Amino acid sequence: MTTPVLAGADAGNDTPVAPRRRLIRRHSLVVRLTHWLNVTCLSFLLLSGLQIFNAHPRLYWGQYGADADHAFFEIGNRADGDTLHGFLRAGPLRIDTTGVLGVSNEDGSPTARAFPTWITIPSYHDLGAGRRWHFFFAWLLFFNGLIYLGHGILRGHFRRDLLPDRDQLSPRHLWREIVDHARLRFAHGEEARRYNALQKLSYMAVAFVLLPLMVLTGLTMSPGVDAAFPFLPGLFGGRPSARSIHFVTASLLVAFVVVHVAMVILSGLWNNLRSMITGRYAISDEDTSP
Repeated sequence: MTTPVLAGADAGNDTPVAPRRRLIRRHSLVVRLTHWLNVTCLSFLLLSGLQIFNAHPRLYWGQYGADADHAFFEIGNRADGDTLHGFLRAGPLRIDTTGVLGVSNEDGSPTARAFPTWITIPSYHDLGAGRRWHFFFAWLLFFNGLIYLGHGILRGHFRRDLLPDRDQLSPRHLWREIVDHARLRFAHGEEARRYNALQKLSYMAVAFVLLPLMVLTGLTMSPGVDAAFPFLPGLFGGRPSARSIHFVTASLLVAFVVVHVAMVILSGLWNNLRSMITGRYAISDEDTSP
């Protein structure tokens, strides 16, 4: 059921008729609540996760991950006389990051630190506190995800709203959507009632690949969980590998959020926010033919 918002101009004169806007129901209460709780959880998980990563800012692949083992990714620093230089190394690639990563200015002096204080929780170096923050919001995210998953299955949210329609999966349609997004051209009218294919595919990837993988690798890094489920480390080739996958997955989620927020702003900030706060989304009855 829709609610009229703006009627057109008088049909008896020659004044151009403005498109009539209607509010449609787009998001249920459960989807909205779990969305905003996810935003909160992921924000605290990211900032506390960087605090934890600072304790050993290196990533490994395999069963071993000590200081003497080869790391394929590292945020570190080196001394050049009395000067510290920060760097980021990914495989053979090495980039100087002094002042941003590896070395930060704290209280006016260069300090060895992978990520700076302003982006970690807590801001000071405290691995124990960082873990407590991280574990609390990790479990909150886990149970929130179970609620979202149950709702999506029982109420048909995944099938109705996130599963791409057959016409959306044709190569020609997908290519047109990619071009339209590159040109910042967004759907209007009846076409705006449903998510486009790129949205559906990216949301499905986050909900069913990235988030479950992040949770599972996070559990694998817990000695207590490993004791109860000893097959978990072997599932990822070792706890150091699980930690690396966890970090890469978190980085992909950050990239998704950046693109997602940019699209929300460019396609209509207030309309998108309203739909995620009140559940109502405005569409215009206008000609959508090419």
